[in-house]
Amino acid sequence: MQTHELVAHAAHPPLSIRRVEARILSMTDAWMRVRWRIDGPDKLVIPPFAGRGRADELWQTTCFELFIMPKDGTPAYSEFNMSPSERWAAYDFDDYRDGMRQRDFSREPDCVMRSGQSIAIFDAALPRVQLPGPPCAIGLCAVLEETGGVKSYWALTHTKDQPDFHDPACFTAGLARTRAA
Repeated sequence: MQTHELVAHAAHPPLSIRRVEARILSMTDAWMRVRWRIDGPDKLVIPPFAGRGRADELWQTTCFELFIMPKDGTPAYSEFNMSPSERWAAYDFDDYRDGMRQRDFSREPDCVMRSGQSIAIFDAALPRVQLPGPPCAIGLCAVLEETGGVKSYWALTHTKDQPDFHDPACFTAGLARTRAA
């Protein structure tokens, strides 16, 4: 699967983070595995372990996000937020920021953060049965907090004066309909 370089929003530059990449590692009948790689994480704030469970407002600190919009002609999409704390959230929207509701998730995602001086890796595995199916457009994003409360907002692209991961123009990657491995 393709690696995507994310771009920091110009209005919110990072302190020491030099590069962020995201990629879908694999898609099987059971799991979708996604990885974010951060170069220069020495000032990265990693939320403390909180245990698995649903939580809102994860974007207030370091958080990794995935948006999925089925290519079925409707503006509906889903948002998945995952934190190094192991907390997560899943929402469905009827249209751009409209009709928000929690997405049912009977099996929790698996999230793992590994961090060193030069790179950090965040891996998430989401249960495939609970995700919209391909073909679809996707957005890969991250909110990265660094020391002093500095937040940078990373996405495939930014089209507005302020960060807006919900903007359909940010859903520039895609998932094709393929046979699962």
